[in-house]
Amino acid sequence: MKEEISVMYSEEVLNKKIGEMAEQISKDYEGKSIHLICILKGSIFFCCELAKRLTVPVTIDFMSASSYGNETKSTGKLKINKDLDEEIDGLHCLIVEDIIDSGNTLSMTKKMLEGRNPASLKLCTLLDKPDRRETEVNVDYTGFTIPDAFVVGFGLDYAQKYRNLPYIGILDFVEE
Repeated sequence: MKEEISVMYSEEVLNKKIGEMAEQISKDYEGKSIHLICILKGSIFFCCELAKRLTVPVTIDFMSASSYGNETKSTGKLKINKDLDEEIDGLHCLIVEDIIDSGNTLSMTKKMLEGRNPASLKLCTLLDKPDRRETEVNVDYTGFTIPDAFVVGFGLDYAQKYRNLPYIGILDFVEE
């Protein structure tokens, strides 16, 4: 099998959308500081580009969580691979995610973070794939709603490959 990638969103389209999202977030948080919680690994590209465009004071922390283990289906148990370095008590927090599909891991992560008493906790995702949703998740800021396709690039990977692509593309497997 050969891997082929077709462009879904170009670098220019991504930059424009991230600028629009940052403008809205900055407006919503005017007069406040915002603490970005970047969900690793895939969200790092989006989080950095978003942070550069925000006009309010920003701090950033990183978290890695999974509910899948070595399975392709959620186990229903949250595993924290890397927890936050800083306390979020009293902070206005924005979880930054690259893509939301089933919603399982993010739902459990959000519930756990709510228990740490942030002043507010909202969710921002570059891509939302509602056709795959198993657990309802309230998303406050969405870049693009996409169909159920396997996407790579701009932080999203397939077997740790393609994260570095400056665009988001659909990965297809074709016979050689």
